[in-house]
Amino acid sequence: MANKVTLEKIEQQAVKLPFQEQLELLSRLSNRLTKIVPHPATESKKKVAQRVAWVLRECDIAAMVFTQKTDSAETIRRIRDERHSRL
Repeated sequence: MANKVTLEKIEQQAVKLPFQEQLELLSRLSNRLTKIVPHPATESKKKVAQRVAWVLRECDIAAMVFTQKTDSAETIRRIRDERHSRL
């Protein structure tokens, strides 16, 4: 029968490693598992949808303040010119 590697055997070998090498082993395993196992969502889809809806409502409220049409290119040119004049 071939040599079977078990968690217990690996653990027995790992504790024999110097502390720094144990940390390196832990880091390598963590990185490998992070790539394999997807991270669980920290928020439910419902909560995310509620937050998005709230942000969009806030944007709509803010947009109501600006009733007059603006020329974005002209605004950018004006801001740029003001900054250049300060230099």
